[in-house]
Amino acid sequence: MSTVQGAGTAARTPVTVRVPAKVNVQLAVGGLRPDGFHDLANVFLAVDLYDEVTASPAEPGEGPSVTCRGPDTDQVPLDRTNLAVRAADALALRHGRSPDVRLHIRKEIPVAGGMAGGSADAAGALLACDALWGTRTPREELLALCAELGSDVPFSLVGGAALGRGRGELLTPLDVGGSFHWVFAVADGGLSTPAVYRECDRLRRERGPGAGVDAVPEPEPSPVLLAALRSGDAKLLAANLANDLQPAAISLLPSLDDTLAVGTEAGALAALVSGSGPTCAFLAEDAASATEIARVLRAEDVCRAAHTATGPAPGATVLPPAE
Repeated sequence: MSTVQGAGTAARTPVTVRVPAKVNVQLAVGGLRPDGFHDLANVFLAVDLYDEVTASPAEPGEGPSVTCRGPDTDQVPLDRTNLAVRAADALALRHGRSPDVRLHIRKEIPVAGGMAGGSADAAGALLACDALWGTRTPREELLALCAELGSDVPFSLVGGAALGRGRGELLTPLDVGGSFHWVFAVADGGLSTPAVYRECDRLRRERGPGAGVDAVPEPEPSPVLLAALRSGDAKLLAANLANDLQPAAISLLPSLDDTLAVGTEAGALAALVSGSGPTCAFLAEDAASATEIARVLRAEDVCRAAHTATGPAPGATVLPPAE
């Protein structure tokens, strides 16, 4: 992780950070805890579908502001509830300074799509502001700030592949032995992550012994899936993709079943809902197959957009200044 200025020296020019989307190749969800959260075994893989967050100097006392450009950015809040703005506020508070910064987000990651777009923007804002302000925050402190902002934010900073424990914020890096080719089908509308977890709990009560920690096994990563990542074996990975939230996402948005079926019939090795949805992820054998799957998904009109991407991808990265 790098900054563009020396310690304590604020940058005079804007700083841009590129930050990746993620797909959960395994999302094992434990039972509902008394505090309302669920323990997770969350196997993250970053993919090369990026947002860019630019931090520019603001006048003293101006405080943070944010603008946004890209698909569906009418759904992105432009006030202090924006996760990137909250990140700037948190970093400024950590260093006892005023959060004077103008943030601009160029979005490519689907909004409310289960690919951690908001989390990516928060991680990007933290790194961009740290560089802009010359605060040189140690990596572990940045990760702690990320965890305070949201469960997926630490992985957006780190990238690559990792196992997330706790609520997903306690990360262990994972080795990946090759590149994996993906297609992401963006659904019309979004799904609320809390609503998907509530539906998961409801379905567990309806279909099984219950939703609490005493009724649901402790979440654990699949050893075979981790081995598939290490070896770069796409077919073995495909056979072990899993998402405990998928039934809940489909229950709330049944059209996802059609999207998953079309992509599978088009040649995907496997398909699953990405995280809490509603984006659907298709693992392809190679780049040519991914291109064809995306073409079919668009032609069959079962999604609003289809993007190809590969993973793993690096985490939040400060880009060189534009010439």
